[in-house]
Amino acid sequence: MSRGHNTLENRRKLTLFGLLLPPSAFLAVFFLGPLAIMIVYSWLTPGLYGGVEWKFFHLNYGRILGWADTKYERFDPVYIEIFLRSVKLAATTVLLSLILCYPVAFWVSRMSDRMKNLVIFLITLPFFISLIVRLFAWVLILRPTGFFNQALMGLGLIDQPLEIIFTGTAVVIGMVYVFVPFMFLPLYASIEKLDHSLIEASQDLGANRLQTFFRVILPMTLPGIVGGSIIVFIPSLGNFIVPSLLGGAKVVMIGNLIEQQFLSARNWPFGAALGMMVMAAVLVLLLYYIRIVTREERRSGGSKVAEEVAA
Repeated sequence: MSRGHNTLENRRKLTLFGLLLPPSAFLAVFFLGPLAIMIVYSWLTPGLYGGVEWKFFHLNYGRILGWADTKYERFDPVYIEIFLRSVKLAATTVLLSLILCYPVAFWVSRMSDRMKNLVIFLITLPFFISLIVRLFAWVLILRPTGFFNQALMGLGLIDQPLEIIFTGTAVVIGMVYVFVPFMFLPLYASIEKLDHSLIEASQDLGANRLQTFFRVILPMTLPGIVGGSIIVFIPSLGNFIVPSLLGGAKVVMIGNLIEQQFLSARNWPFGAALGMMVMAAVLVLLLYYIRIVTREERRSGGSKVAEEVAA
C-alpha cells in the first residue's frame, strides 16, 4: 500500500516537474539571461568603436555616482540630474493617476455588475490601439495650433497659444494618459473588497466622514494604493517613448539616456550601468511593497483570529 502511494506521489512530482520545466526554462533564457548580460556588461570596458572589451571597468558607475576622475571617464552631475528629473516626473504621474482613479474606483464599485464590466472594458479599451498612434494624437492636441490651444483662444481665455508640447507638462500628461488603467485596476480590486460593515460601525460610533476615511477606508485600501503606485512608477521611470514624442529634445529622462547610450553613443557598458541603477530603484520599491503587503496580511490575520476567539 505504501509502495503504491509512493509511486503515485512520484508520478505527481514528475508531472508537476514536466509542467513547470518549459516556463521555467523560458524565463531563465529570456529573462534571467538578458539580465545577467546587463550586469556583466555594466562592469566591462567600453569598446573603442562600440561593444565591449572583456576587461574589468568600475568607472561606468563612477560616472554616475561620483568616483570617476580619469583622462577618459569623468563624473558628470548631469546623469544624477536626469535620474532625479525622471523620479520627479514618474512620482508626479503616480500622484495625478491616484487622484484621478481613487474616486472613480469608488464610483464604479457602486455600479451594477453589468455597468462595472462595461466601464472596466472602456478603461482598458485604449490597449487595443497602438501606443504610438495615441501619443501622436496628443501631439496634435497639445501643439500650438492644436485643439487645446484653439479651444482656449476661442473661449477668450488666452491671447497666444500656450507652449505645452515638448515640455515636462506634456510628458506628464502623456504618461498619466498611458498608465491610468494600471492605477485603476489595483485600486478597484482593493476597493471592491472593502468591508462596508466596518464603515457603518465607524459612523455609528460617531466618526465623521473624514475620520472614517483616514481610519477605516484608507488603511483597508492601502495595498491597492501602494500596488497601483508601484505598477505606474516603474514603467514611468524607465519610459522613453512618451518623452521622445511629447518631450522632444527638451525633456530627457533616464530611459532616453539609456536608449542613446546603446543606439547612438554605442557605449553599452555605461548604458547597462544606467539600467542597473534604474533596476536598483525598482528593487527597493518592490521590497517596500512586499513589506506593506506582509504587514497588512499579518494585521488581517490577527483580526480574524481575535474574532474567532471572541466568538
